[in-house]
Amino acid sequence: QAQIEESGGGVVQPGGSLRLSCAASTSSGAIYTMGWYRQAPGKQRELVATISEDKITTYADSVKGRFTISRDIAARTAWLQMNNLNTEDTAVYYCNVELYTSQTFWGQGTQVTVSS
Repeated sequence: QAQIEESGGGVVQPGGSLRLSCAASTSSGAIYTMGWYRQAPGKQRELVATISEDKITTYADSVKGRFTISRDIAARTAWLQMNNLNTEDTAVYYCNVELYTSQTFWGQGTQVTVSS
């Protein structure tokens, strides 16, 4: 099992910034990848960004150049710095944790709303 705690969501104006945090605790093994996904109303959940233990990152094309994912291996914490936000970024953002055992866990989600 794993416990995932997300924070940092909120309401921001277009062009603004937010930083999401994800802290994971697990006794099931080492964490391989941490990532963020999002789900907007009426849409499927989609990948935003991931980071592996050796700091290899992937990003959705829609967020490249605006979002940055980072990670502290020892603290089992990941962050998603989101800059130049626009209304299409409005969604519930979920932290995802994948262990080396291939088990995956999801956080409860944090709401990000971009609105003027």
